[in-house]
Amino acid sequence: MNASDVRRGILDAVDENFDTQLAATADLVAIPSIRGAEGPCQDMIGDLLRERDYEVDDWHINIDDLRDLRGFGAIEHDFSKARSVVGTIRPNNNSGKSLILQGHCDVVPTGPLDMWETPPFSPVVRDGRMYGRGACDMKSGTIAALYALDAIKTAGLRPTARIHFQSVIEEESTGLGALSTLQRGYRADACFIPEPTSGRMVRSQVGVIWFRLKVRGHPVHVFEAGSGSNAITAAYHLVQSLQRLEDDWNERAKSDHHFKAVRHPINFNPGIIKGGDWASSVPAWCDVDCRIAILPGWSVAECQAEIVRCVTVASREHRFLANNPPKVEWSGFLSEGYELKDSAEAEAAFARAYDAVYGGTVKDLVFTALTDTRFYGLNYGIPSLCFGASGAAMHGFNEYVDLDSLRKSTKTMALFIAEWCGVEKL
Repeated sequence: MNASDVRRGILDAVDENFDTQLAATADLVAIPSIRGAEGPCQDMIGDLLRERDYEVDDWHINIDDLRDLRGFGAIEHDFSKARSVVGTIRPNNNSGKSLILQGHCDVVPTGPLDMWETPPFSPVVRDGRMYGRGACDMKSGTIAALYALDAIKTAGLRPTARIHFQSVIEEESTGLGALSTLQRGYRADACFIPEPTSGRMVRSQVGVIWFRLKVRGHPVHVFEAGSGSNAITAAYHLVQSLQRLEDDWNERAKSDHHFKAVRHPINFNPGIIKGGDWASSVPAWCDVDCRIAILPGWSVAECQAEIVRCVTVASREHRFLANNPPKVEWSGFLSEGYELKDSAEAEAAFARAYDAVYGGTVKDLVFTALTDTRFYGLNYGIPSLCFGASGAAMHGFNEYVDLDSLRKSTKTMALFIAEWCGVEKL
């Protein structure tokens, strides 16, 4: 088969399998795989891989194996059931370049169910979109990677290089699922992660730090509130200071060669607040869980020190906190930013695949969120591409993936796999 026939056969195969691909996507979206409850999703992925005769490695993650690795973040929930699943294709003729295809099956919480138009774990296809929690971020991409491989087989071909299909957890909070696959020994010449990028290639992405402010006050009855100290309003004082740190970091970002073109790339978010015990008592405690971004090349440790310093200085300016300083705890992500580089060969192969489907040249995305690509590029020098479908409302209400873009991104991924790994007739 010549190159044109190979491409045509693969593209037609994606179309032929697309309805089945959507059905599998809906099945995966229907599983409520929030943090700590990803097991049924991993069961489904493992079954899909075994049905295809992949070599399957399904293991429980030992957190102690990961603690000393670059990019480790704190785990605070029950991690005893955490698993990674990898399906491997080994070629008969090993003449191409090896590849990791990775998706994550964990999703963020839904928020109030009555604020969704349709139930988040009852996926609905309407007006060319699939709605549901995780439909966009990123269960559709994970299934698309599997069906990209299926399309190659349907076209009567098989890869001529080793491929690891990886389903991981914890992408939304620490990245330890991806880190566990590297600790397990999985490596390749390139990595491809089909996160939803609206048909653009992630060129540079932020890192993220999660931390918790633990503020203590002095409780009294509200009738004598002036003699106590309100931990909730004290926490708000600290949040305001951290917002000024956010402003400072955004000024610093103006000198970054990628992010200088992005308005406000550093986002600080106080995402969870808990405090107090009684409406008529001045609250004695308040915990605020926060997220802030950092840019590629910024030291996580130095940024942690800046956060602590900011909180310390703000506390000194507060009547009660000056003598009762709050604590800062690291509660999840301690992640560096990542810039795609030293990847010319992989990008050239992808460019040809993209042009065959979309026409033209892929646009770059300077991403103010993060992906698991960082572990492969930063820890092991593996060029890690991130490209996928369009959608909206990730982490919000009525999340959806656009199905036409999903079809195109699946085709592009399939063509990239065929070129990067090489193919031969079955």
